[in-house]
Amino acid sequence: MARLTALAGGVAAAIVLLAMPAVAHEHPSGITDLVTPAVVRLEAVSHVEITLLDHVGELKHVERSYDIPFGAGTGTVVSPDGTIVSLRRLAVNPDDVAVYAANKVFAEHHKVKIPIDYKKHRLADDLLDHHLQECYPPKTSTATCIIDVTTEITAFPNVSPASAEGFKVKCVKAGPDPDSPAVLVPVTPMTGSVGMPTAPLADKVPENTGAPTNVAGFLGRPGPNVHHTVEIAHLGKGGAAGAAGRPFADPESKVDEPVKLGGLADKGLIGAPIIGDKDGHVIGLLVGGGKEGRMIGIREVTGILAEAKVAPRRGAIDTAFEAALTRYHTRYYTEAAPGFQRVLELYPGNVVAAGLLKTSLAKRGGPEDQGTKQAASPPSRSMPLWPFIVAAAIVCIAAGGGAYLLWRRRTPEKATELPQPVAAGSPLDDGANQTVVVRRSQSFQVVPQQQQVMTAPDPAIKYCTSCGMRLGPAHRFCGYCGHPIET
Repeated sequence: MARLTALAGGVAAAIVLLAMPAVAHEHPSGITDLVTPAVVRLEAVSHVEITLLDHVGELKHVERSYDIPFGAGTGTVVSPDGTIVSLRRLAVNPDDVAVYAANKVFAEHHKVKIPIDYKKHRLADDLLDHHLQECYPPKTSTATCIIDVTTEITAFPNVSPASAEGFKVKCVKAGPDPDSPAVLVPVTPMTGSVGMPTAPLADKVPENTGAPTNVAGFLGRPGPNVHHTVEIAHLGKGGAAGAAGRPFADPESKVDEPVKLGGLADKGLIGAPIIGDKDGHVIGLLVGGGKEGRMIGIREVTGILAEAKVAPRRGAIDTAFEAALTRYHTRYYTEAAPGFQRVLELYPGNVVAAGLLKTSLAKRGGPEDQGTKQAASPPSRSMPLWPFIVAAAIVCIAAGGGAYLLWRRRTPEKATELPQPVAAGSPLDDGANQTVVVRRSQSFQVVPQQQQVMTAPDPAIKYCTSCGMRLGPAHRFCGYCGHPIET
């Protein structure tokens, strides 16, 4: 019985767990919660170390270092070890920062007017112009500048309190174009057993035009006044020939979504994950800018991950968070609160989990808490018990009747004796036998008795001649009927 009870409980729990995510997906406002904990702010800087060898006058070594920002946007963590997917423009500087550094150091040291940009320029002074041209890359044996360029990319996670320093990452694989996807990994491996929250990746992009999506990212470095931003968007018709990415289009034509998303891309949402409204998985990345925001699909993202030999995966934080999130969106706040507390134990800075925990604690035990309602209401029965009681009674009566009939059939009746004639004052002879009669269902014959042997009466014993009552030797009248006794 205990095994059947446990099995029934397990089946019921499985049905509830399978049904609850479906209910949770009916709340589009919370569908981005699966992804937003894994969103990071990316800031890319080209660091240039340059040494100018001044041969014009007295030999001097002029050393300078410059940090040249070239990219700021959003990335998405896809593995607990901190692997991030974003765009090439946020990982690889398309400009030649060595030329920029040469123009800058010459303008500062020689006090000449040179545009501080990424182009090579000429000077009116032949000697200075010669030294400037020898400073530009590529490096030669007569170069007047020694230049070392490195790229520093910093990821700022979505945590509270905000991380002032973030963590350094490097690009291990990138596509050929600025809007091609790129894979970045931490310079220093993540410490700890659970790592970081990750975002689930979809298998394909929705094909239908007007499919609702959400775009999540940062418009600035995370801080007390800068939180992740979520914008609603809709997929347009498949990209035109020669166009990079899929456009956006509002099916109701109320908002010019390409312009809106292009502006958000310029403000920091470039590279942000596009989240499908069906299951909350990442279906692509935001690209473009200006008046043309677009999306590159998830297949391009998974393709670059495969080239980098990186397998996206989910971790222990994500498992605990999804379980708590399911309870939260089905309004089981009492059960959701411990789940979010567990997430914060695994990853203390999880901003999304902290916010949902606060809401769960505020609504726990309240009128909206489905767990409280279920505990307060009596258990419902899908079928009354009286049919089972009646059926049990019928079975018991039938069993009892059958047992009685079987007993009657198999048990013989009590043996009876036939009456025996007994002579007065004489016992039965030794050879006399009694006849036993057994009642059966079929006819039977009675065995005839053996002949009784009678002995002569004792002459000393007298009897009343009127009623036959036995008389004593001194009686003169019958004690029963009063008849005189003849002598």
